[in-house]
Amino acid sequence: MWVNPDEVLLANALWITERANPYFILQRRKGHGEGGGGAGGLAGLLVGTLDVVLDSSARVAPYRILYQTPDSLIYWTIACGGSRKEITEHWEWLEQNLLQTLSIFENENDITTFVKGKVQGIIAEYNKNHDIKEDDDTDKFKEAIAKFCKLFGMPEEEKLVNYYSCSYWKGKVPRQGWVYLSINHLSFYSFLLGKEAKLVIRWADITQLEKNATLLLPEIIKVSTRSSDHIFSVFLNINETFKLMEQLANIAMRQLLDNEGFEQDRSLPKLKKSPKKVSILKRDLDARAKSERYRALFQLPKDEKLDGHTGCTLWTPFNKRHILGQMFVSTNYICFTSKEETLCSLIIPLREVTIVEKADSSNVLPSPLSISTKNRMTFLFANLKDRDFLVQRISDFLQQTTSKICFERELTGSCNSSDDEVYSRQSSLLSSSPQRSLGSEADGERQFNLNDNSVPTATQALMTMYRRKSPEEFNPKLVK
Repeated sequence: MWVNPDEVLLANALWITERANPYFILQRRKGHGEGGGGAGGLAGLLVGTLDVVLDSSARVAPYRILYQTPDSLIYWTIACGGSRKEITEHWEWLEQNLLQTLSIFENENDITTFVKGKVQGIIAEYNKNHDIKEDDDTDKFKEAIAKFCKLFGMPEEEKLVNYYSCSYWKGKVPRQGWVYLSINHLSFYSFLLGKEAKLVIRWADITQLEKNATLLLPEIIKVSTRSSDHIFSVFLNINETFKLMEQLANIAMRQLLDNEGFEQDRSLPKLKKSPKKVSILKRDLDARAKSERYRALFQLPKDEKLDGHTGCTLWTPFNKRHILGQMFVSTNYICFTSKEETLCSLIIPLREVTIVEKADSSNVLPSPLSISTKNRMTFLFANLKDRDFLVQRISDFLQQTTSKICFERELTGSCNSSDDEVYSRQSSLLSSSPQRSLGSEADGERQFNLNDNSVPTATQALMTMYRRKSPEEFNPKLVK
């Protein structure tokens, strides 16, 4: 297949040239297609072992085509293939369509620009004709996906989340290789001097995951099924690997219980530069885990998604101090928790926010931000690292909240112009819509059927709902 042009400095290291012309070279990986005996066979075993240990794409694509101008020492990979037939088709196309055209150019830089543009155009045309959408996965990770599908015969629907270098203990011998973690399977592959080891386990078949230590190995991961135990060791980051394993195993259990498939969250923001070897699916799972911890910490609804968090301080009037902690922003709430546990915890529903204002910075109070609510309470945050971006995100969520409230009221026919008021101040970003509170409903007090078995759901704080009445006015059940 055609690939985006990539620089190669040592063109002949571990590769054998089979065809060449003034501009292109067709090469085969050493050891591939050679007999098993003699020095060639031994070289093939060593190269194959290196390819697996060093995570080289040559294990899956042992043929490639390089582009080079006559006076340059730099080569460019423009195509690779898993079979001789596939790479030969690309080679013949280059000879028939590009060789004569390249001889017209006088400047080598123009030739390089033309070839790279032509290859990128072919790739774009292929993606368009086959309805292949661009994604955030890096080229290195796409190679890993291709290797994963080829090595284990997995369908395209089986999404790879991440892969890690490790050793798998087969009997008393460790096999150095790579463990591939996908949505439904834990897979391992190793190739060591001609001996191949493969392992595929469904997450649903795993009964126990353990991270512990032995006398010989300081850290191992033990994967238990109903029939056997499997031990992995020598991880570069064992904590990250184990957390991802636990998360995928838990997702598999939920799928069995709920009878639902895994759906990727398409609402994740795109990164300007994707981290190396991290898939968008891995980012999705990391975001889900953070949202779960956030919902558990503040006891929020199960569909609430965390957008981000940052360190800051909060002014607390009860002890007249600035408390150090973390601010969390999600689609419907702004929350704060102190660094010292149980000292202070705050939840502000965005439906209650009226003003978000950037105050003037000072040495005593750097980067302050005040948030006011409908019940005339003001919360003062400070020491915010990226205050402008934070205010913009809060403003975006406030606009969405306003639209939701107005849409809900339009359905009931009670939305009016007063619901669309937007307050603005200098150096502030504000978007809110006053919501008719339960404490001021025109149609009378809210009635609770306390004899009903269903659990009533409060839409705002209980102190707001009941503060207009003294306890003496309630009947005993309502007081309780």
